[in-house]
Amino acid sequence: MKKIVLTGGGTAGHVTPNIALIPELKKQGYEIHYIGSKNGIEKKLITELGIPYYEISTGKLRRYFDVKNFTDPFRVIAGFSQAKKILKELNPSVIFSKGGFVSVPVVLAAKKLKIPAVIHESDMTPGLANKICIPSAARVCTNFPETVKLIPDNKAVLTGTPIRQELFTGSKINGLQFAGLTGNKPVIMVIGGSLGAQNVNNAVREALPELLKRFDVIHLCGKGKVDETVKEDGYVQFEFIKDELKDLFAAADVVISRAGANAICELLALRKPALLIPLSANASRGDQILNANSFRMQGYADVLEEEDIKDNVLAERINALYDDRDKYINAMEKSQMNNSIDKIVGLINSVSLN
Repeated sequence: MKKIVLTGGGTAGHVTPNIALIPELKKQGYEIHYIGSKNGIEKKLITELGIPYYEISTGKLRRYFDVKNFTDPFRVIAGFSQAKKILKELNPSVIFSKGGFVSVPVVLAAKKLKIPAVIHESDMTPGLANKICIPSAARVCTNFPETVKLIPDNKAVLTGTPIRQELFTGSKINGLQFAGLTGNKPVIMVIGGSLGAQNVNNAVREALPELLKRFDVIHLCGKGKVDETVKEDGYVQFEFIKDELKDLFAAADVVISRAGANAICELLALRKPALLIPLSANASRGDQILNANSFRMQGYADVLEEEDIKDNVLAERINALYDDRDKYINAMEKSQMNNSIDKIVGLINSVSLN
Protein backbone atom coordinates (compact mmCIF):
# COMPACT_ATOMS: atom_id res chain seq x y z
CA MET A 1 0.00 0.00 0.00
CA LYS A 2 1.19 3.52 -0.81
CA LYS A 3 2.01 5.67 2.20
CA ILE A 4 1.57 9.41 2.57
CA VAL A 5 2.64 11.63 5.45
CA LEU A 6 0.54 14.73 6.06
CA THR A 7 1.89 17.63 8.08
CA GLY A 8 0.82 21.10 9.15
CA GLY A 9 -0.36 22.73 12.31
CA GLY A 10 -0.46 25.61 14.72
CA THR A 11 -3.96 26.73 13.75
CA ALA A 12 -7.08 24.93 12.54
CA GLY A 13 -6.49 26.48 9.12
CA HIS A 14 -3.30 24.42 8.82
CA VAL A 15 -5.14 21.19 9.65
CA THR A 16 -8.70 21.18 8.30
CA PRO A 17 -7.61 21.16 4.63
CA ASN A 18 -5.53 18.05 5.38
CA ILE A 19 -8.59 16.48 6.98
CA ALA A 20 -10.63 17.31 3.88
CA LEU A 21 -8.15 15.32 1.75
CA ILE A 22 -8.23 12.17 3.89
CA PRO A 23 -11.35 10.47 2.43
CA GLU A 24 -10.10 10.81 -1.16
CA LEU A 25 -6.57 9.74 -0.23
CA LYS A 26 -8.01 6.59 1.34
CA LYS A 27 -10.04 5.93 -1.82
CA GLN A 28 -6.80 6.22 -3.79
CA GLY A 29 -5.26 3.51 -1.62
CA TYR A 30 -2.98 5.58 0.60
CA GLU A 31 -2.02 4.57 4.12
CA ILE A 32 -2.06 7.90 5.95
CA HIS A 33 0.26 9.10 8.72
CA TYR A 34 0.57 12.56 10.29
CA ILE A 35 3.52 14.47 11.75
CA GLY A 36 2.64 17.38 13.99
CA SER A 37 3.63 19.16 17.17
CA LYS A 38 3.18 17.96 20.72
CA ASN A 39 0.77 20.66 21.87
CA GLY A 40 -0.75 22.03 18.66
CA ILE A 41 -4.43 21.86 17.76
CA GLU A 42 -3.55 19.33 15.04
CA LYS A 43 -2.90 16.56 17.59
CA LYS A 44 -6.48 16.53 18.87
CA LEU A 45 -8.07 16.91 15.45
CA ILE A 46 -6.02 14.13 13.84
CA THR A 47 -6.01 11.58 16.65
CA GLU A 48 -9.81 11.83 16.84
CA LEU A 49 -9.84 10.46 13.29
CA GLY A 50 -7.73 7.44 14.20
CA ILE A 51 -4.79 8.55 12.01
CA PRO A 52 -1.34 7.53 13.37
CA TYR A 53 0.20 10.69 14.81
CA TYR A 54 3.89 11.43 15.40
CA GLU A 55 5.15 14.33 17.52
CA ILE A 56 8.21 16.42 16.76
CA SER A 57 9.77 19.49 18.31
CA THR A 58 8.93 22.76 16.65
CA GLY A 59 9.76 26.41 17.06
CA LYS A 60 8.47 29.58 15.50
CA LEU A 61 10.80 31.46 13.18
CA ARG A 62 10.15 35.16 13.69
CA ARG A 63 11.00 38.28 11.70
CA TYR A 64 10.92 40.38 14.87
CA PHE A 65 12.86 40.33 18.13
CA ASP A 66 11.75 37.88 20.78
CA VAL A 67 13.80 36.11 23.43
CA LYS A 68 12.50 32.79 22.06
CA ASN A 69 14.47 33.52 18.89
CA PHE A 70 17.51 32.28 20.82
CA THR A 71 15.96 28.89 21.62
CA ASP A 72 13.45 28.11 18.87
CA PRO A 73 16.09 27.44 16.16
CA PHE A 74 17.38 24.57 18.31
CA ARG A 75 13.83 23.17 18.48
CA VAL A 76 13.63 23.31 14.69
CA ILE A 77 16.95 21.45 14.41
CA ALA A 78 15.69 18.82 16.87
CA GLY A 79 12.45 18.58 14.88
CA PHE A 80 14.44 17.98 11.70
CA SER A 81 16.28 15.05 13.28
CA GLN A 82 13.05 13.62 14.66
CA ALA A 83 11.21 14.02 11.35
CA LYS A 84 14.07 12.41 9.45
CA LYS A 85 13.99 9.38 11.76
CA ILE A 86 10.20 9.03 11.45
CA LEU A 87 10.29 9.34 7.66
CA LYS A 88 13.06 6.74 7.41
CA GLU A 89 10.92 4.30 9.41
CA LEU A 90 7.69 4.99 7.50
CA ASN A 91 9.31 5.26 4.05
CA PRO A 92 6.35 7.16 2.53
CA SER A 93 5.86 7.70 -1.19
CA VAL A 94 5.04 11.38 -0.77
CA ILE A 95 4.58 14.21 1.75
CA PHE A 96 1.75 16.74 1.76
CA SER A 97 2.21 19.88 3.85
CA LYS A 98 -0.42 22.47 4.70
CA GLY A 99 2.10 24.75 6.35
CA GLY A 100 2.74 26.16 9.78
CA PHE A 101 6.12 25.99 11.43
CA VAL A 102 5.83 22.30 12.35
CA SER A 103 5.94 21.54 8.62
CA VAL A 104 9.39 23.08 8.07
CA PRO A 105 11.53 20.28 9.55
CA VAL A 106 9.29 17.66 7.89
CA VAL A 107 9.63 19.11 4.38
CA LEU A 108 13.37 19.69 4.79
CA ALA A 109 13.86 16.14 6.07
CA ALA A 110 11.83 14.80 3.14
CA LYS A 111 14.15 16.54 0.68
CA LYS A 112 17.18 15.09 2.45
CA LEU A 113 15.66 11.62 2.03
CA LYS A 114 14.61 12.29 -1.59
CA ILE A 115 10.90 11.97 -0.74
CA PRO A 116 8.79 14.32 -2.92
CA ALA A 117 6.72 16.92 -1.11
CA VAL A 118 3.64 18.82 -2.24
CA ILE A 119 2.92 21.93 -0.18
CA HIS A 120 -0.08 24.24 -0.04
CA GLU A 121 0.07 28.01 0.35
CA SER A 122 -3.23 29.52 1.46
CA ASP A 123 -2.44 33.22 1.28
CA MET A 124 -1.57 35.33 -1.72
CA THR A 125 1.99 35.89 -0.51
CA PRO A 126 3.78 32.91 1.09
CA GLY A 127 4.33 33.03 4.83
CA LEU A 128 7.80 32.50 6.28
CA ALA A 129 7.36 28.76 6.90
CA ASN A 130 6.38 28.08 3.30
CA LYS A 131 9.06 30.42 1.98
CA ILE A 132 11.59 28.13 3.65
CA CYS A 133 9.86 25.01 2.29
CA ILE A 134 9.23 26.06 -1.33
CA PRO A 135 12.79 25.29 -2.58
CA SER A 136 12.40 21.74 -1.21
CA ALA A 137 8.93 21.15 -2.67
CA ALA A 138 8.08 19.29 -5.86
CA ARG A 139 4.84 21.24 -6.39
CA VAL A 140 3.13 24.18 -4.66
CA CYS A 141 -0.67 24.43 -4.53
CA THR A 142 -2.10 27.96 -4.37
CA ASN A 143 -5.41 29.69 -3.73
CA PHE A 144 -4.81 32.80 -5.83
CA PRO A 145 -3.74 33.27 -9.44
CA GLU A 146 -1.43 36.07 -8.29
CA THR A 147 0.54 33.60 -6.14
CA VAL A 148 1.41 31.39 -9.11
CA LYS A 149 3.61 34.20 -10.47
CA LEU A 150 5.50 34.48 -7.16
CA ILE A 151 6.62 30.83 -7.02
CA PRO A 152 9.82 29.99 -8.99
CA ASP A 153 10.59 27.05 -11.28
CA ASN A 154 7.02 26.57 -12.53
CA LYS A 155 6.18 24.68 -9.34
CA ALA A 156 2.93 26.48 -8.60
CA VAL A 157 -0.53 25.23 -9.55
CA LEU A 158 -3.81 27.06 -8.89
CA THR A 159 -5.88 24.51 -6.99
CA GLY A 160 -7.85 26.28 -4.28
CA THR A 161 -8.21 24.84 -0.79
CA PRO A 162 -9.59 21.37 0.00
CA ILE A 163 -13.06 21.87 1.48
CA ARG A 164 -14.66 19.55 4.02
CA GLN A 165 -17.27 17.66 2.04
CA GLU A 166 -19.80 17.72 4.87
CA LEU A 167 -20.20 21.46 4.31
CA PHE A 168 -21.97 20.64 1.04
CA THR A 169 -24.57 18.47 2.78
CA GLY A 170 -26.36 21.18 4.78
CA SER A 171 -30.13 21.64 4.96
CA LYS A 172 -31.61 25.13 4.80
CA ILE A 173 -34.70 23.98 6.70
CA ASN A 174 -32.58 22.45 9.46
CA GLY A 175 -30.45 25.59 9.65
CA LEU A 176 -33.46 27.87 10.03
CA GLN A 177 -34.98 25.59 12.65
CA PHE A 178 -31.72 25.41 14.60
CA ALA A 179 -31.46 29.22 14.59
CA GLY A 180 -35.14 29.66 15.43
CA LEU A 181 -35.84 31.69 12.28
CA THR A 182 -38.95 31.65 10.13
CA GLY A 183 -37.37 31.89 6.69
CA ASN A 184 -39.60 34.87 5.82
CA LYS A 185 -36.56 37.10 5.35
CA PRO A 186 -33.21 36.50 3.63
CA VAL A 187 -30.45 35.52 6.07
CA ILE A 188 -27.08 37.13 6.76
CA MET A 189 -24.49 34.92 8.45
CA VAL A 190 -21.66 36.70 10.26
CA ILE A 191 -18.41 34.78 10.80
CA GLY A 192 -15.61 36.29 12.87
CA GLY A 193 -13.44 33.17 13.19
CA SER A 194 -13.18 30.74 16.11
CA LEU A 195 -11.97 33.52 18.42
CA GLY A 196 -14.35 36.11 17.03
CA ALA A 197 -13.58 39.55 15.64
CA GLN A 198 -14.63 42.21 18.09
CA ASN A 199 -14.61 45.11 15.64
CA VAL A 200 -16.82 43.16 13.24
CA ASN A 201 -19.09 42.09 16.10
CA ASN A 202 -19.51 45.68 17.24
CA ALA A 203 -20.19 46.93 13.72
CA VAL A 204 -22.85 44.30 13.08
CA ARG A 205 -24.65 44.99 16.36
CA GLU A 206 -24.60 48.73 15.72
CA ALA A 207 -26.08 48.14 12.26
CA LEU A 208 -28.85 45.81 13.48
CA PRO A 209 -31.64 48.44 13.38
CA GLU A 210 -31.06 48.82 9.63
CA LEU A 211 -30.15 45.21 8.85
CA LEU A 212 -33.19 43.71 10.57
CA LYS A 213 -35.56 45.77 8.43
CA ARG A 214 -34.78 43.42 5.55
CA PHE A 215 -32.77 40.46 6.91
CA ASP A 216 -32.51 37.93 9.70
CA VAL A 217 -28.99 37.66 11.15
CA ILE A 218 -27.11 34.58 12.38
CA HIS A 219 -24.03 35.79 14.23
CA LEU A 220 -21.12 33.45 15.04
CA CYS A 221 -19.34 35.88 17.32
CA GLY A 222 -16.57 33.83 18.98
CA LYS A 223 -15.91 32.35 22.39
CA GLY A 224 -16.98 34.67 25.19
CA LYS A 225 -18.27 37.31 22.80
CA VAL A 226 -22.04 36.77 22.95
CA ASP A 227 -23.71 40.01 24.06
CA GLU A 228 -26.68 39.02 26.20
CA THR A 229 -27.92 42.62 26.28
CA VAL A 230 -28.75 42.48 22.54
CA LYS A 231 -32.09 40.76 22.08
CA GLU A 232 -33.84 41.49 18.81
CA ASP A 233 -36.33 39.47 16.79
CA GLY A 234 -34.51 37.93 13.85
CA TYR A 235 -31.07 38.17 15.48
CA VAL A 236 -29.46 35.05 16.95
CA GLN A 237 -25.96 34.71 18.42
CA PHE A 238 -23.70 31.71 18.90
CA GLU A 239 -20.15 31.55 20.23
CA PHE A 240 -19.09 28.77 17.88
CA ILE A 241 -20.89 26.11 15.86
CA LYS A 242 -19.43 22.81 14.68
CA ASP A 243 -21.92 20.09 13.76
CA GLU A 244 -24.71 22.42 12.58
CA LEU A 245 -22.40 24.74 10.61
CA LYS A 246 -23.29 23.08 7.30
CA ASP A 247 -26.97 23.78 7.93
CA LEU A 248 -26.36 27.41 8.87
CA PHE A 249 -24.36 27.87 5.67
CA ALA A 250 -27.26 26.37 3.72
CA ALA A 251 -29.63 28.84 5.37
CA ALA A 252 -27.43 31.88 4.64
CA ASP A 253 -28.08 34.05 1.58
CA VAL A 254 -25.08 36.34 2.12
CA VAL A 255 -22.15 36.31 4.55
CA ILE A 256 -20.09 38.87 6.45
CA SER A 257 -16.65 37.41 7.15
CA ARG A 258 -13.02 38.06 7.88
CA ALA A 259 -10.76 37.24 4.93
CA GLY A 260 -8.70 34.31 6.14
CA ALA A 261 -7.83 32.18 3.12
CA ASN A 262 -9.55 28.97 4.23
CA ALA A 263 -12.72 30.79 5.26
CA ILE A 264 -13.12 32.64 1.98
CA CYS A 265 -12.35 29.51 -0.05
CA GLU A 266 -15.20 27.77 1.77
CA LEU A 267 -17.49 30.67 0.83
CA LEU A 268 -16.34 30.36 -2.79
CA ALA A 269 -16.99 26.62 -2.86
CA LEU A 270 -20.43 27.08 -1.31
CA ARG A 271 -21.26 29.97 -3.68
CA LYS A 272 -22.01 32.39 -0.85
CA PRO A 273 -21.76 36.10 -1.79
CA ALA A 274 -19.75 37.77 0.94
CA LEU A 275 -18.82 41.14 2.34
CA LEU A 276 -15.23 40.61 3.48
CA ILE A 277 -13.82 42.72 6.31
CA PRO A 278 -10.11 41.84 6.38
CA LEU A 279 -7.97 42.07 9.46
CA SER A 280 -6.17 45.40 9.25
CA ALA A 281 -2.47 45.67 8.42
CA ASN A 282 -1.95 47.12 11.89
CA ALA A 283 -2.92 43.76 13.42
CA SER A 284 -1.37 41.37 10.85
CA ARG A 285 1.12 41.08 8.00
CA GLY A 286 -1.64 42.28 5.68
CA ASP A 287 -2.39 38.92 4.05
CA GLN A 288 -6.14 39.19 4.64
CA ILE A 289 -6.26 42.50 2.79
CA LEU A 290 -4.50 40.94 -0.21
CA ASN A 291 -6.77 37.88 -0.08
CA ALA A 292 -9.91 40.01 0.05
CA ASN A 293 -8.86 42.30 -2.77
CA SER A 294 -8.06 39.33 -5.00
CA PHE A 295 -11.55 37.94 -4.41
CA ARG A 296 -13.04 41.36 -5.17
CA MET A 297 -11.07 41.60 -8.44
CA GLN A 298 -12.29 38.13 -9.45
CA GLY A 299 -15.89 39.12 -8.71
CA TYR A 300 -16.41 36.68 -5.82
CA ALA A 301 -16.96 39.19 -2.99
CA ASP A 302 -17.19 42.80 -1.93
CA VAL A 303 -14.68 44.27 0.52
CA LEU A 304 -15.06 46.77 3.35
CA GLU A 305 -11.98 47.88 5.28
CA GLU A 306 -12.32 48.03 9.06
CA GLU A 307 -11.37 51.70 8.99
CA ASP A 308 -14.28 52.46 6.65
CA ILE A 309 -17.02 51.02 8.85
CA LYS A 310 -19.11 53.97 9.98
CA ASP A 311 -22.70 55.18 10.15
CA ASN A 312 -24.86 53.07 7.82
CA VAL A 313 -22.07 51.92 5.49
CA LEU A 314 -22.27 48.27 6.59
CA ALA A 315 -26.03 48.05 6.00
CA GLU A 316 -25.73 49.83 2.65
CA ARG A 317 -23.03 47.46 1.42
CA ILE A 318 -24.96 44.37 2.56
CA ASN A 319 -28.10 45.56 0.79
CA ALA A 320 -26.10 46.12 -2.40
CA LEU A 321 -24.43 42.71 -2.06
CA TYR A 322 -27.78 40.99 -1.72
CA ASP A 323 -29.26 42.87 -4.67
CA ASP A 324 -26.30 41.80 -6.84
CA ARG A 325 -26.01 38.26 -5.42
CA ASP A 326 -26.60 36.54 -8.76
CA LYS A 327 -23.63 38.38 -10.25
CA TYR A 328 -21.33 37.10 -7.52
CA ILE A 329 -22.71 33.55 -7.72
CA ASN A 330 -22.20 33.45 -11.49
CA ALA A 331 -18.57 34.57 -11.09
CA MET A 332 -17.93 31.92 -8.43
CA GLU A 333 -19.40 29.19 -10.63
CA LYS A 334 -16.77 30.00 -13.28
CA SER A 335 -13.86 29.84 -10.83
CA GLN A 336 -10.78 27.76 -11.64
CA MET A 337 -10.61 26.78 -7.98
CA ASN A 338 -13.42 24.24 -8.14
CA ASN A 339 -12.72 20.52 -7.54
CA SER A 340 -9.74 21.37 -5.32
CA ILE A 341 -9.52 17.92 -3.74
CA ASP A 342 -9.32 16.16 -7.10
CA LYS A 343 -6.68 18.61 -8.35
CA ILE A 344 -4.50 18.29 -5.24
CA VAL A 345 -4.74 14.50 -5.02
CA GLY A 346 -3.88 14.40 -8.73
CA LEU A 347 -0.70 16.39 -8.03
CA ILE A 348 0.14 14.09 -5.11
CA ASN A 349 -0.24 11.06 -7.38
CA SER A 350 1.87 12.67 -10.09
CA VAL A 351 4.93 13.07 -7.84
CA SER A 352 4.46 9.98 -5.64
CA LEU A 353 7.37 7.54 -5.76
CA ASN A 354 5.08 4.53 -6.31
